[in-house]
Amino acid sequence: MGDSDDRDPDDRNGPERRRHERAELKIPVDYSSVDAFFAEFSQNINEGGMFIDMERPCELDTPVQLQFRLPGEDHPIQVQGRVAWVNDGKNGTSAGVGIEFQNLDPQTRNTINRIVRQLRKGK
Repeated sequence: MGDSDDRDPDDRNGPERRRHERAELKIPVDYSSVDAFFAEFSQNINEGGMFIDMERPCELDTPVQLQFRLPGEDHPIQVQGRVAWVNDGKNGTSAGVGIEFQNLDPQTRNTINRIVRQLRKGK
């Protein structure tokens, strides 16, 4: 399992359970599941996952593969994850999915954590 259940505060299916503050980050994300491939944009990231804008969000618990390049990094990061929550875009919020990172190797985890800390300091 991953480090966090990055549940959206607008998710009416359960309480706010996010463990880490989000950092705003709009970057392209290549996203694939068993039956689909998308190129979308992230909205934010934290140490345990990220929110990806999607007009037609995937189903809850869908396993995914992500590839994205963090600011200041030369190489893209590839991570496994799962759809931890879904936002249908009602009530004026962005439609999309909250992805929980899973099985991060120590180097990838450290890179994500370092970038997230830098983004938070830049607020």
